[in-house]
Amino acid sequence: MKKRYVLGTLALVGVGLILNSCASRLIPEKAVAVTNFEKDKYLGKWYEIARLDFKFEKGLNNTTAEYSLREDGKIKVDNKGYDFKKDKWKQSVGKAKFVGAENVAMLKVSFFGPFYAGYNVLAIDKDYKYALVSGDSLDYLWILSREKTIPASVKQDYLKQAQAIGYNTDDLIWVEHNN
Repeated sequence: MKKRYVLGTLALVGVGLILNSCASRLIPEKAVAVTNFEKDKYLGKWYEIARLDFKFEKGLNNTTAEYSLREDGKIKVDNKGYDFKKDKWKQSVGKAKFVGAENVAMLKVSFFGPFYAGYNVLAIDKDYKYALVSGDSLDYLWILSREKTIPASVKQDYLKQAQAIGYNTDDLIWVEHNN
């Protein structure tokens, strides 16, 4: 009986260490989140200009993200996109919270219960019109804009920043906004 208890405890500790190590890596190694971040200026609607494609957004265009403040202080995340193959809109609503201080743009976001992933603003212009956002690894990257387009100079700057971090920007999907 004592052996089972010890083995069970060790298994739980191991699971805890694995979960903790996964949770602590919320930003790619060479990436740095924006400091002096102003949450209230970031809230509102953003158009996805480009992304590294992944399971939950595959086949979507006209993708947007809308951020608003929840009563509990967390941020409501409302993602929408048009599935052109199925000819219908898809929506996913989640929540985000800051990893540390609210003036550092390093958050974690959840769409599935207790499971969180990194959401990091790596670059943003002074007027909060354009943003470069990463997930917790080099598999997730977004270029966002308050409008359906982005100036070429901002695009080139964000692509250079992403490449310096280690992203393969040739794999970006450039999102259509036609609906």
